[in-house]
Amino acid sequence: MTWETTRMSTTTIIERTNISSGGAYEAIFGYSRAVRAGDDVHVSGTCAPVAHEKSNAYAQARAALEIIEKALGEAGAGLQDVVRTVVYLRDINDAEDVARAHLESFDKVRPASTLVQVTSMLRPWQKVEIEAYAKLASEA
Repeated sequence: MTWETTRMSTTTIIERTNISSGGAYEAIFGYSRAVRAGDDVHVSGTCAPVAHEKSNAYAQARAALEIIEKALGEAGAGLQDVVRTVVYLRDINDAEDVARAHLESFDKVRPASTLVQVTSMLRPWQKVEIEAYAKLASEA
């Protein structure tokens, strides 16, 4: 992963770090895998990579969560810092399998979470996309 630090223009200076996973679509769409702004970390919607094209929803969710965990680590955070997730499913019948993967990552954390069904994703084989938001403890 690569990162870039900039200062946001506000009355209070907030350190901003953009984190890239190196995915080709980041340059095409113009986004970062994650952004850390001060104590907040926002991880973009994350799907399993193409190696999981034939995988079930559980395996795709686990792969997405591994990418999220790596991005959080690059931002100085971890799964334990996640305060909210948003899960998008193509088929609501996959909810139980995706929930199991989510529980394996967040059982001790229990972030706020939303799970919704959507009609489509970027690639037809993708079954799940997950966003995550983390809050780091402020240094006093």
